[in-house]
Amino acid sequence: MSVDQQLSDIPAAMRACVLIGRGEIRIEERPVPTPEPDEVLIKVVAVGVCGSDVHYYREGRIGEFVVDRPLVLGHEVSGHIVAVGSAVPDSRLGERVAIEPQRPCRVCAQCSAGRYNLCPDMKFYATPPIDGAFCDYVTIQSAFAHRVPDSVSYEVAALLEPLSVGIWASRKAKIVPGSRILVAGAGPIGVIATQAARAFGAAEVIVTDPVPERREMARRFGATHTMDPITESVAELGVDAFIDCSGAAPAVKSGITAVRGAGTVVLVGMGADEVALPIPVIQSRELNVTGIFRYTDTWPTAAHLAATEQVDLASLVTGRFDLEHAEDALNADLKPDSLKAVVQL
Repeated sequence: MSVDQQLSDIPAAMRACVLIGRGEIRIEERPVPTPEPDEVLIKVVAVGVCGSDVHYYREGRIGEFVVDRPLVLGHEVSGHIVAVGSAVPDSRLGERVAIEPQRPCRVCAQCSAGRYNLCPDMKFYATPPIDGAFCDYVTIQSAFAHRVPDSVSYEVAALLEPLSVGIWASRKAKIVPGSRILVAGAGPIGVIATQAARAFGAAEVIVTDPVPERREMARRFGATHTMDPITESVAELGVDAFIDCSGAAPAVKSGITAVRGAGTVVLVGMGADEVALPIPVIQSRELNVTGIFRYTDTWPTAAHLAATEQVDLASLVTGRFDLEHAEDALNADLKPDSLKAVVQL
């Protein structure tokens, strides 16, 4: 079946929720994209709201990435394949998929070394100037449309993207069965990182957050202990690894002091561009300090953890919105009991 034949049953136009400027969202009509030879066309069903979406909406930029033209947000995506490019087998039609929302060049030194998340020519959904998935249809290279089993709902499939962040953080933190881990920040990524750490075998996951409701949610999702960083010190914990999901400078600095010699610090949260670090602690303990930037080869693991219910993603969804109310979804985080908002199409 040709692409033209497949597209004959698909509308020519679709809805897209577009960020026009800081704090300004509107619904537009746009052409439905046509898949390139190595791509698939996906009817979007669910899109999770990420902190980066909220940051672009409120601030218009994240570091060097600046929204200087209309941008479609959303990169936590699931749906089903409705058309395939000429190089993709027709057997993929109808598949339920979770999208890995990136397109690396696959030929640069980073890609060749297996670090395609660091590709300097990366095209990533909802990162200026690449549009995301707050729209009815999207295209992605076939290899980045990951099939999910029928037992995994579309909402959960969309959340394999933030789970991938947690998996990548756990890998960077070198978590093994029996590890003791400190996580700062009990927002969506902190809670997901907590679940990922437990799935990787961590015996103890201590979560810090100044908001009582957040600490309670962290306990519900696998934290063995929670602490209020305003009133309690973490300096004597001696954990194997510290994963910062807060981006808060005080949390980063205090968390580093909680790590044992030769332990690992993983910086996940987006915060200030520059933070003063306790260099003597890092030097004298020979700590390994690293960041994470997206992920590489995490979707098979994420799908397995979700399908076997080793992580609970469904319960993370605390708000559901249609495309016309995507702006409400972007503001859902203003409630302290909010974890994940999902836009349903």
